[in-house]
Amino acid sequence: MRGAISPTTPPKVRTLAQPKTIRYQNAADHQNAISRYAASLIQKNDTVFIGGAGIQFGMLKYLPSDIPFTIVTNSLTIAESIRNFSHIEAYLVGGKLRAVGDSMIDTIAFEMIKKFNFDIGFITGGGIALNGISTATPEGAALTRAVSEVSRLSVCLAPHEKMGVQMFATSIPLQSIDLLITDQGAPEKTIREIESRNVKIMIADEEYPEKGANHEAD
Repeated sequence: MRGAISPTTPPKVRTLAQPKTIRYQNAADHQNAISRYAASLIQKNDTVFIGGAGIQFGMLKYLPSDIPFTIVTNSLTIAESIRNFSHIEAYLVGGKLRAVGDSMIDTIAFEMIKKFNFDIGFITGGGIALNGISTATPEGAALTRAVSEVSRLSVCLAPHEKMGVQMFATSIPLQSIDLLITDQGAPEKTIREIESRNVKIMIADEEYPEKGANHEAD
């Protein structure tokens, strides 16, 4: 039938994030594998940025518990979740409160982020393709760009369902990503295309997600 949507049809370019009641529910195994590997990168006395996407929220249950480090976030939910951890110094980026969503993604937030520097910026988006990371809103793209610009290491959390997808607003180009973490379901063609842009890719193992494996082309 004309106009019918096939199962492989990509999302609309302005598909907005799900409400947090859905976004922060139990993640799929491949998403947990990515979140867990990402959390394993945090070292003693690191300062890291963790945003409010579901896969970033998923990192919380895997955060190191035996070393001191600092988290900066623009998410009220994440800030509330970590505020009482004695080994974590936590900072909440300010900005305008929104009726929908609990993350700060306005001009105030952008300016505040620019005043920091991060050892690792954990970033993501609605799509990761040859044009870079993209998202549904220009504001979300601008926030990711601001975080990447002040991060010594920009780590992109990229579940396979986001790979090869292009959304409305591009945040950063591929060359701004230092490490891309995906899962075993990522399309080989997309992985090879991204690797051709000299992006390091780590494939998180769902069975042993703290280990992961470098992807190497034949």
